Amino acid sequence: MNTEFMDALTELEKEKGISKDVLLEAIEQALISAYKRNFNSAQNARVDIDRETGEVRVFARKTVVEDVVDPRMEISLAAASELSSAYQLNDIAEIEVTPRDFGRIAAQTAKQVVTQRIREAERSIIYEEYIDREEDIVTGTVQRQDSRFYYINLGKAEALLPVNEKMPTERFKQHDRVKTYITKVEKTTKGPQIFVSRTHPGLLKRLFELEVPEIYDGIVEIKSVSREAGYRSKIAVHSREEDVDPVGACVGPKGMRVQTVVNELKGEKIDIVRWSEDPEVYVANALSPSKVVHVDVDEESKVANVVVPDYQLSLAIGKEGQNARLAAKLTGWKIDIKSESEAERDDAVEGAAESSPDIEDEIEGEQIES
Repeated sequence: MNTEFMDALTELEKEKGISKDVLLEAIEQALISAYKRNFNSAQNARVDIDRETGEVRVFARKTVVEDVVDPRMEISLAAASELSSAYQLNDIAEIEVTPRDFGRIAAQTAKQVVTQRIREAERSIIYEEYIDREEDIVTGTVQRQDSRFYYINLGKAEALLPVNEKMPTERFKQHDRVKTYITKVEKTTKGPQIFVSRTHPGLLKRLFELEVPEIYDGIVEIKSVSREAGYRSKIAVHSREEDVDPVGACVGPKGMRVQTVVNELKGEKIDIVRWSEDPEVYVANALSPSKVVHVDVDEESKVANVVVPDYQLSLAIGKEGQNARLAAKLTGWKIDIKSESEAERDDAVEGAAESSPDIEDEIEGEQIES
């Protein structure tokens, strides 16, 4: 190694942010192993790299003793005194043992160490960048796929989109650009692994945050999201300012804001409803677009009994129960839906049961009369 190598380490420190001293210490440690491996040495050794010239020297470290038992690890006091009069018993004496052709081995080892440290530093930088972006949206291009993942190129890194985290209604081709939601970032021996999703409710929430300035500014708040990816979603919104309509803000002029989100989600239908502290109002809103006659809630069991017009029953329940299911997820309430005619029939049965006399009382009355 020479001064050019040292200059290269200085440049590397500026460009990659890898400390020159840390690199040199790592190279010295690697050279100790290389020395022992290539020269069959079992003795203690120390490698020193001159910080100015890059000159590499190897020193054997031996304990100063009265009588030498193991010459590889020990040196007599008399021999140590020839090196320096300052040595005393039990001191560690250092003797230069640099092999003649050690420079070639040193250069190869240094290159390997520097390359490895650069790779580790780049991986660490990528990890630190993306660990801070968990629960955020990233845009990338589809590179390839296997039986488990779609591999999304994010530029500096590659993200893994599990096959079951892709919306069932979409198909990807190579080089397609997609927005995904980062669910998890893990540090592994092969570098950071970034897992993303297209089905996570967080993707819907973040898309609205990007499209609606009022949400970004904190005026409108997304209180809850429920989603069946690729088919239908519901979001509950609330405004912190009375003169701002949270639903209208999310829909946007001529529906442009919500349409942008729908397009990104490949036509997924989105119901935007107004959040309310009153569970009866909130449940009624959540069943949109169905109209609701009235809602009775049981706070203890967290059950909401909902009555809707007869002609709205199928709309309230939705295809295969989807609307009711999403409303229940959105509100956190179990929702039991009945039509008006069913509710009237049930009320009539209950009323008849309450008004009819008890059979045992009738029998007892007959016995008294006789």
